[in-house]
Amino acid sequence: MGTVTLRTVAEACGVSVSTVSNAYNKPDQLSAEARQRILETAKALGYAGPNPVARTLRSQRAGAIGLLFTEQLSYAFSDPYSVGMLAGLSEVAEQFRTGLLLIPLPVNDPDQPDEVAAATETMRQAVVDGVVAYCVDADHPARQVAVDRGLPIVSTIDLDDDRQGYVLIDEDGAAKALGHHLRTLGHRDVAVLVDTRIQTTGPRELRPEDEVELFADSRLRLEGLRAALGPDARIRAYFAGHNSLAAGEAAAAHVLDQQERPTAIACISDVLALGAREAIHQRGLVVGRDVSLTGFDDVPRAAAVGLTTVRQPIAEKGRLLGRMLLDPDYTERRVVLATELVVRSSTGPAAR
Repeated sequence: MGTVTLRTVAEACGVSVSTVSNAYNKPDQLSAEARQRILETAKALGYAGPNPVARTLRSQRAGAIGLLFTEQLSYAFSDPYSVGMLAGLSEVAEQFRTGLLLIPLPVNDPDQPDEVAAATETMRQAVVDGVVAYCVDADHPARQVAVDRGLPIVSTIDLDDDRQGYVLIDEDGAAKALGHHLRTLGHRDVAVLVDTRIQTTGPRELRPEDEVELFADSRLRLEGLRAALGPDARIRAYFAGHNSLAAGEAAAAHVLDQQERPTAIACISDVLALGAREAIHQRGLVVGRDVSLTGFDDVPRAAAVGLTTVRQPIAEKGRLLGRMLLDPDYTERRVVLATELVVRSSTGPAAR
């Protein structure tokens, strides 16, 4: 038997092609008996239903939104921040009966043109009604492809582009609150651990020219910490590598094994801080007494280990990103969510 199409089913049932199409797409247009007869005939003929891509082209709606992120796919399900944000986004997608397509991308690395070209093509072919740009740099070509396609875009980093919507936090202000807290405790020698979008062979001190390689939120948090700690503080920033427990542990080990150990370690994320906590313990040091430690985000495990951090509404950020794309009654295009400094036992007065 050749390819089974809508017309094949229509001829077998003795009805029009549009009637068969309605059995799948507009069931209210047929009686229950007529629809059941068509579906049973289609099944017997081996017809799986209308082509979803062709149906999308006709209806001009894909029924899905895309999440762009420059990480491996597994990161979306293992990183606690990503899991929380996805939960909020999925909640709204379910409300509007919309699917969610995860689109992992390579970083925009000029030295890897083939990977960047593949990412661009992936975005060009993605069957979605709009995209959430999460952890995607402003100049990433996949973002530009989405703009060129005329897709609605919402972003978690602030850009000078009115065509996109934004759900943000005051990264600089939140980091300054954390820096002021450390300064009040007497800390003037602070190491800052940042994640990076480039591959590293191990932790190393950040040079001024390296800062262009930081994610936008990491750069703002580093700048806020520096401003709050003041010009008389000694602040050393280190590339930790990928945002992971292992990277945080390795970077903190590098910092702690130096001759001039800092009195505090400030981490750009809770994940890095949780890894750094292990390195502190391994050296027989007490967190909050011998070395103060801070994170950022307030993921679930932060409270359990007494981590001083900045709390941001992770799930709410995901929900608002979804509403900006899917809810016609939601008209805000730029939202800045409040954060809160949460002080716990991991910070204390600077050790002499």
